Amino acid sequence: MAAHEEHSRHDAAQHDLAPPHSRPSEPEPPNAVAAFADAVRRCPDAPLIRYFDATITTTELDELTDAFAAALQDRGVVPGERVALYLQSTPQFAIALLGAWKAGCTAVPVNPMNKQRELALLLADSGAAVLVALRGLHESVAAEVLPETAVRLVITTAERAFQGRDDARVLPEPDGPVPAGTTDLGELLAAHRGRRPEPVEPGPEDVAALSYTSGTTGPPKGAMNTHRNVVFDARVWRDLAGLGADGSVLGVAPLFHITGLVGHVALALLTPVPLVLTHRFEPEVVLDAIREHRPTFAVGAITAFIALLGTEGTAADLASLRRVYSGGAPIPPSAVRDFERRFGQRIHNVYGLTETTSAAFAQPWGVAGRVDVASGALSVGVPVGSTRARVLGEDGREVPPGEIGELAISGPQVVPGYWGRPAETEAALPGGELRTGDVAHRDADGWFYLVDRKKDQINAGGYKVWPREVEDVLYEHPAVREAAVVGVPDPYRGETVRAYVSLRAGQRADPAELVEFCRARLAAYKYPRQVEVLPELPKTATGKLLRRALRDR
Repeated sequence: MAAHEEHSRHDAAQHDLAPPHSRPSEPEPPNAVAAFADAVRRCPDAPLIRYFDATITTTELDELTDAFAAALQDRGVVPGERVALYLQSTPQFAIALLGAWKAGCTAVPVNPMNKQRELALLLADSGAAVLVALRGLHESVAAEVLPETAVRLVITTAERAFQGRDDARVLPEPDGPVPAGTTDLGELLAAHRGRRPEPVEPGPEDVAALSYTSGTTGPPKGAMNTHRNVVFDARVWRDLAGLGADGSVLGVAPLFHITGLVGHVALALLTPVPLVLTHRFEPEVVLDAIREHRPTFAVGAITAFIALLGTEGTAADLASLRRVYSGGAPIPPSAVRDFERRFGQRIHNVYGLTETTSAAFAQPWGVAGRVDVASGALSVGVPVGSTRARVLGEDGREVPPGEIGELAISGPQVVPGYWGRPAETEAALPGGELRTGDVAHRDADGWFYLVDRKKDQINAGGYKVWPREVEDVLYEHPAVREAAVVGVPDPYRGETVRAYVSLRAGQRADPAELVEFCRARLAAYKYPRQVEVLPELPKTATGKLLRRALRDR
């Protein structure tokens, strides 16, 4: 078959299977603020956020976010400045996110599991002027690093704000007083309620969010998710979810994550449909929320759905769910089978990256998933509409079906680059096409399969861990001479962090001590669960550590 004929057949296959989002007859809002304003006009009284037994409507959220934006403007925050969100999956996240957008600012979602060194790095790199944080996170983490940053306004919020009923399973400790030197979010909103901010109209290419991702080299980089990226991919999720007026979204993914930010919050704001939040993922709490609020759509890491299998939930409990997707980590076909047998729900695969503003590939709903015969890997599906994907060989040219190479993606959801990193942008996005670093192949029908992940990156239950960051912490221990970190198979997370160290002469440190040392300095998903002490670490002739040899152990 001629190359152009095969290529045309591949494009046709993608077009037939891809979700029908971004329809030509549907005008695209210029930014997420305009999209939400349209939702308020269409559905002013619609419930938008359900949080335990509290409900916030579209009009109420519009007023709260107006108040937040007006407060920022009163305090001299100008368009383009960064607002860091150091929060759990709560209504405060949506208020601060949309409020920042209304003020023309860029949101910087921060993982609430981050410790001092991680938070300091993100605040410094983004140059954030504002930090919105839970009181507990401010007191235990942020207060120590803030004097060394450019943050000039700190807004704190109570864990139990916007929640009618306490749940000790996710909120075991009572809220403390407002920390000194901070502004309470509740008081700030009350003082500005009823105010309209000075109108700001973000452009489609303005940066809506700086989403930090640990790539294959160096420290975390801020992917610049534009308003165009966010609006486009929120519509992708709307169509993947099959959302109509009676739909609703279960907030499985953490909101700081790109899937939570776009596939939960932006999706709910733009459609609009209710978003069910539970502060953080705790299986029994999530099961109760499903029983109470009857969401119709869920997307999250496969570990979340495996955790639900460990509850007392039944098929009747999950009967409201019409579509379930999973991404962020490889999906074992056995987990799909177990979930369907138990709950009657077929999990469909989806694939994307921070740099693709969440979804870029999906298993079309109702179409049976495909499994790679050679590796047993479940296909990530086909590119979503208006998205083009190629598999590139070592020479940078596209390879035919069945041959492996680097996965490259282009489309309206691909970011324009990394914040303040032109060299990394040019390397990863030549000509605007994202070179993912993931090894993949496609079949003749246009279905794609991931053969391997980025060379050294560890994927622990959907959370990406860069080994160098863990190694840097290990090197801070006075007994450690050398350190190397790799990912090893884990039955629950898919992959977990394992460290190998050699010790300084005359020094002692047992594995448990080193695990605890890291646990105190790193987010929960990053610290190594396993540490092995070796006399020497394997190296190349030039002294480079051989992680491959360690993985083989």
